[in-house]
Amino acid sequence: MSEAEIVLEARGLERRFREGSLDVSVLSGIDLQIRRGDQLAIVGVSGSGKSTLLQLLGGLDLPTAGNVTLFGQDWSRISDARRGTLRNLHIGFIYQFHHLLPEFTALENVAIPLMIRGESTRKSKMEAAEWLARVDLADRGAHKPSELSGGERQRVAIARAMVTRPAVILADEPTGNLDRDRAQRVFALLQEMNQASGSALALVTHDPTLAARMDRTVRLVDGLLTTG
Repeated sequence: MSEAEIVLEARGLERRFREGSLDVSVLSGIDLQIRRGDQLAIVGVSGSGKSTLLQLLGGLDLPTAGNVTLFGQDWSRISDARRGTLRNLHIGFIYQFHHLLPEFTALENVAIPLMIRGESTRKSKMEAAEWLARVDLADRGAHKPSELSGGERQRVAIARAMVTRPAVILADEPTGNLDRDRAQRVFALLQEMNQASGSALALVTHDPTLAARMDRTVRLVDGLLTTG
């Protein structure tokens, strides 16, 4: 593959947290490439730094040392506003807890990233409706999150992440709050979206059976990244 196909790249990534005399190293010297169409599982025990790594990859946090680039642009060398713009253009986030806005309907929640981008309300809602249909929620657009099941809320979150047609989806334990059956269905949907859109998928999971179904797996152990 050519260098042009690299979406996200981490080089020598370190993250330390300091407070008073406390100095904790969470990540040490991480090197990682994510390319278009990738299916990458990030695994490790609780507290190993998986979520921290995902936040650094997505530009939600900045490293203590090393760098992360999105299409060659270094998160640490651009403004907060530019980071926000790039996230909206190229990255979709999905979390264990859906983070839907409770006062808005499912349709409005999915449309919000497009409206933030500057699309008209009408066009944003039309595209949001299309994505809700893709996740089999065409008839639930007028419902607020409190009126949806856990699995439905997570599917809305997937539609919201995909509506901008991102280059990469960063998913942090997206099935961790679901029962086994719903988790399997949400995971299958994520893989389907990855294959249909060409978006890369980087998935943090504690479930070895889900990780085994991804194309490749990396493991965080004591702040270091290993394959397999």
